[in-house]
Amino acid sequence: MTIQDLKQHSPYGIYLEHCRKGELAYQVPAGDGRAVFYPRIAAPGSGITDLQWRVSKGLGTVYATTVVNYKNEPPLNIALIDVDEGFRMMSRVEGIDPMQVRIGMRVKMKMLPGDEKQPPYPVFTPLLPEGEPGFRGA
Repeated sequence: MTIQDLKQHSPYGIYLEHCRKGELAYQVPAGDGRAVFYPRIAAPGSGITDLQWRVSKGLGTVYATTVVNYKNEPPLNIALIDVDEGFRMMSRVEGIDPMQVRIGMRVKMKMLPGDEKQPPYPVFTPLLPEGEPGFRGA
């Protein structure tokens, strides 16, 4: 088996295949029900290796947020998102001024396609009602 085969059949490889389909995938230990994210070969704490794949609906809530300012670059939001299925992930919230992202804000996942240097990856956009400050459309 080659390194490429291992990458494709590893938990990370399976996760990337879901990303390429526009899906945010996570794992659940058989008989446990607690979400596991980032992809792993064994569940943290229990060590269960029978992990089943599920696909998130892509909805969540901003748990924490900050803005990073790079010289000669626009500000960038970085956020921890509590995904409704029970896991937390680091990402960013796009489609809104980075300073307007708030703790408790509801968000929806959007998969960015990536390129030759980077695989597809999930970001989030706000679920704001039209007319609310910061609304830019979905």
